[in-house]
Amino acid sequence: MRIWFKVMKENRLVRDQMIADESDETRTHKIFGALEKVCYEFDLEQPIWLDSNVNEFKRHAKTRFLQDNFIERLSFDYLEMQVVEED
Repeated sequence: MRIWFKVMKENRLVRDQMIADESDETRTHKIFGALEKVCYEFDLEQPIWLDSNVNEFKRHAKTRFLQDNFIERLSFDYLEMQVVEED
């Protein structure tokens, strides 16, 4: 599985990273593991999954974490997470 993370500000890509996970873990564990890794790399707190994020991710394998998903103030508009390739 490959998951692409993008930090966007004013409709511009500020930073991105692709996380690949070829382990035998479940899809859910791979997703949460990749999110944890990228938050560590980007020096961000873990976002809170709201119902809207869960529903969007189920439908499109993609979601955006906005300011509402974080406790600390963001210096960007949103963090986008998209599954690019599944096993």
